[in-house]
Amino acid sequence: MIPLLNKNELDNIRKAGAVLRECMEILSKRTTEGTSTKELEVAADDFITSRDACLAFHGYKGFPASICTSRNNVVVHGIPSEKEILKNGDIISIDIGVEYKGYFADAAKTFAVGEISGEARRLVSVAEGALSKGIEMARAGNHVQDISWAVQSFVESNGFNVVRAFVGHGIGRKIHEEPEVPNFGEPHKGKVLEAGMALAIEPMVNAGTSAVKILDDGWTAVTTDGELSAHFEHTVVIAGGRVEIVT
Repeated sequence: MIPLLNKNELDNIRKAGAVLRECMEILSKRTTEGTSTKELEVAADDFITSRDACLAFHGYKGFPASICTSRNNVVVHGIPSEKEILKNGDIISIDIGVEYKGYFADAAKTFAVGEISGEARRLVSVAEGALSKGIEMARAGNHVQDISWAVQSFVESNGFNVVRAFVGHGIGRKIHEEPEVPNFGEPHKGKVLEAGMALAIEPMVNAGTSAVKILDDGWTAVTTDGELSAHFEHTVVIAGGRVEIVT
């Protein structure tokens, strides 16, 4: 059963989203050449805790870090490290979950480090555009896979591929709830969306094949062909005929 959230619950999700949004703005200024991904994690931790919130990924199902930092061909779940230093031309997606008073928000954004290639720039633009297309369909009365199809059709029409191994999700009292929100599918299928639902919509877009593999650390997912990947995510609240982006 998909949870429907009341006004007070949605307000706490909005507050979690506001903290997360501000954190992303801070990290956007730190994704510069010479910065380690561990430094990004420390900065996020310092800021989130200063706002009386918590980083939701910390120890989640054994994850050994507090945020995900996924660089270049890493699709998702990259683990921050003091040894991983950002270089000019990199792209890096930062994925953060925030808990505020028992309610959650989740977001991801892919940043450019210095001057990136034209192909990388186009990949990032298409992935961000796919998120916008998906969010447009997150309205009461639509189906979950209306979101999925909007993402898939936009990405594939631009010559890229959506990752199928990972999906978006419901969110609220837990970081991951029903329903799953794939980035591929047929329109007018899946659960009907209702006011009071909160969703984390998150296209993961590969420059090459959609296939991924998990590294020996058990977490880091990379493209099988070594091509670049970009990831964007927002938490949204469905409110009648409109959708509200809270992150």
